[in-house]
Amino acid sequence: MTPRPTHHARPSLRAAITLLALVTFVTISQAQNRRADRGPATLGVEKGTQAFSTPLFKLELLNASQTVASLKANDNSTLDYTPGDRLTQRDRNRFYHLGDLNLGYRLQGVNEWVYASTARSRAEVEAMSSNDTSVLAAANLAKTLPADLPLRVIRYWEKEGAHLVLRFELTNTSDKPVEIGALGIPLVFNNNFNQKSLDQAHAENVFFDPYIGKDAGYLQVVRLNGEGKVLVVVPHGQSAFENYRPLQDDPTPIGYTFEGLHEWMVHTKAYAETAWKGVEQWNHPTSALLKPGATTSYGLKFLLANSLRDVENTLVANKRPATIGIPGYVLPTDVKGKLFINYPSAIKKMTVEPAGALVLKEGKPTPQGWKALDIQGKTWGRARLTITYADGLSQTVNYKVIDPEATVMAAYGNFLTTKQWFDVKDDPFNRAPSVITYDYEKQAQVTQDQRAWICGLSDEGGAGSWLGAVMKQVVQPNKAEIAKLEDFVNQTIWGGIQYNEGPLKYAVRKSMFYYEPVSMPAGTYSSDVRWGQYGGFPSWSKKEAESVGRSYNYPHVAAAHWAMYKLARNHKDYVTQRNWRWYLENAAHTAIAMLDKSPAYVMHGQMEGSVFVYILNDLRAEGLDDLANTLYLGMKVRFYHWAGMDYPFGSEMPWDSTGQEEVYMWAKYFNSNYKANVTLNAILAYMHTVPHWGYNGNARRFWDFLYGGKLSRFERMIHHYGSALNAIPVLHAYRERPTDLYLLRVGYGGLMGAISNITRDGFAPCAFHSFPQTLDNDGITGDYGSGFYGYAVNTSAYLYQHEDFGWLGFGGNTVENGNTVTLDLTTAAKNKVYLAPVGLWLTLDAGQFKSVTYDTQSGAVTLTLLPADAHTPEAFLKVYSLERGPVGKPYNTTALTPSGRGSFRIALSNQSTQLTLNQQ
Repeated sequence: MTPRPTHHARPSLRAAITLLALVTFVTISQAQNRRADRGPATLGVEKGTQAFSTPLFKLELLNASQTVASLKANDNSTLDYTPGDRLTQRDRNRFYHLGDLNLGYRLQGVNEWVYASTARSRAEVEAMSSNDTSVLAAANLAKTLPADLPLRVIRYWEKEGAHLVLRFELTNTSDKPVEIGALGIPLVFNNNFNQKSLDQAHAENVFFDPYIGKDAGYLQVVRLNGEGKVLVVVPHGQSAFENYRPLQDDPTPIGYTFEGLHEWMVHTKAYAETAWKGVEQWNHPTSALLKPGATTSYGLKFLLANSLRDVENTLVANKRPATIGIPGYVLPTDVKGKLFINYPSAIKKMTVEPAGALVLKEGKPTPQGWKALDIQGKTWGRARLTITYADGLSQTVNYKVIDPEATVMAAYGNFLTTKQWFDVKDDPFNRAPSVITYDYEKQAQVTQDQRAWICGLSDEGGAGSWLGAVMKQVVQPNKAEIAKLEDFVNQTIWGGIQYNEGPLKYAVRKSMFYYEPVSMPAGTYSSDVRWGQYGGFPSWSKKEAESVGRSYNYPHVAAAHWAMYKLARNHKDYVTQRNWRWYLENAAHTAIAMLDKSPAYVMHGQMEGSVFVYILNDLRAEGLDDLANTLYLGMKVRFYHWAGMDYPFGSEMPWDSTGQEEVYMWAKYFNSNYKANVTLNAILAYMHTVPHWGYNGNARRFWDFLYGGKLSRFERMIHHYGSALNAIPVLHAYRERPTDLYLLRVGYGGLMGAISNITRDGFAPCAFHSFPQTLDNDGITGDYGSGFYGYAVNTSAYLYQHEDFGWLGFGGNTVENGNTVTLDLTTAAKNKVYLAPVGLWLTLDAGQFKSVTYDTQSGAVTLTLLPADAHTPEAFLKVYSLERGPVGKPYNTTALTPSGRGSFRIALSNQSTQLTLNQQ
């Protein structure tokens, strides 16, 4: 989300967007120029470079600093992993470069930490010669470090076989022991795409993600388009990846197209005792004590993987621990997880913190030599597994243990419809009844905020809570909750958030709340809020709040209508105020109104935009062809616009990670596999699988704490709504490629990430803060609901047979019995299951699967459905078979009773119901 211009008519809209883009561009440019003018150039770019190579890499070092000027793969690729194109913009003091070093130290007996950096006051380094043929370049860094530093620091660039090594040798030159409490190696890669087009950024820039796993840790660096070779950075020697610190003192302005830089921290005790005091870190903070005259070495090794899917193979080939968690690293307590590790040394010891939070059992190695652990969560919250190997290497895997998904859903729904239920009858902004934003730190509803949308029930930041509440009913319907939400939809959405008459009928306004003290009674607005400029951003006036030109507000409303349609159509007596047709038609009209009333932003992919595909499918199924045709044509125009672009992934931002969901889904709908693959690869560039619950399946997002959070700053967000939204296309792609376990792991990580931050009592924050000085949930609900939408429509179970690991369950536990394997579902909805061996996708519009059994000899699939309840006397089953590839097997459904809506009607009873599907 960004500052929103007013949208009244197409000319003013375009002018506003142009002005906003110009202001943003000028602001960033001015910021860069101002910072670049701070003092003289000190990097020594004008003194030239020296080129080196290994079989895998081409390296250029600046002669003056011996920091990196360029790092590329030693092939035909033109990609520079480092920001070599910005050297002259970043040639002053305090700009970090690959090859720099940050230190925090103290002499023994001294309490205060002293900090030093090779970037702080840069000077030409003293080049050193070496007879060692593995040394490419070496330098004494004394001139670019403080004169009173009690350490001599020699930096080496070395080749080790085909690989590249960056190594620092530290010697204590004092007569007292020196404690090194902070040691960080800045990871300066080319993730800055300020002032670049999307085409340029996807060709020239990279994203990078950490596995903060101590000695087993690594960083992977991938081009924005998701293609090409992946740089993998691993420890060299005793250089554990202990923490990942943001380099907030680098002068490069952080913004929507530059997340900022981080450093690989080997020691963090100095920060743990000061800036991070009281915060539980991913790993225990350490320090090193260096005796007088003693020398120690720290470094990083650079590997190259052929692709993202080849990262783990590259680790194995280089005798680094490769780790695969099934179903991931967010573990409900009723899920029996597995952890597979490929590393030559034997496991010597395993430690769990808090004690007993995880239960472990070491099994037999797999046929291909992977270590196998059974793992189950027992204690809710963060849990750290430390594995110590016989060779001394120490690895950590951070898990998040949560309650069973059904328990999480019940707590979430209850919190939304009690703590967050707003029912102030005389509210001057007509927001009642509703589910409103909540401040968990204050234990209070947010009824006033400088950002009008936060308390205005629209935009992601204000609509998030009620959207989550409605979508929760799709997962786990609750009659009392639905009754409240019917009131909300019919009294506050219809005729409030959404116009219900006149020329703006079906259009969606920007906010119910506004800041207009002149027209409102005295005392309406709190004096404790620091309001924005009167009538402007972010404290919108009434006129601005009533405007309808922001397309991103429409999917929330469309999804609410669609969810109510699903409940009314497929269940008995959950919905009583309107019939199913009214809700489905309103969902369609909302989508159509978006096309008409928001002509500019609508040409971007929308977060939750997949709901429009679902609405269109349901219109067709219900025979509402006139509405379906209108919606179809409008969406086809949008898709043709995207088809004409290489990377149609902008939004209100120059680059975004939310539109890909809808772009992919329409690409598949309109049979454009090329555009779908481009979109999928772009998603995989910023959404990885790593052995850490916070980063596994975490779709990159780093600005929405400003617009949907309480602690407001640019910061990598842990499982913001992008994780679950991007999981929609990733898992969709997996179901077309059922042998691609990588896609399943990434997608399922994003899916479960969506509910990983919900507290036990049901509060759902917009995201979790990744900065080590915080590492906690944000304080308000904000825009969480967009992510929950992604969870609600995508929650599903998967049965997969791995050639080495055996039968694996995602969203369920596997039980093998002779020729059959059963998947007992653990998802909350229990309404979708995919059998990868035969490409069979089974979904229920009503009813729940208890289990699914697959006969490996005959291919028969036996479904066991849970008993009926008062609202669900029958189930509606849909059966989809993969139509292409060697895996797909068609199944016979002739014995089933069609519902007339693309599903099969199955009568339920007070006992479990079984039916068997046989292959044709």
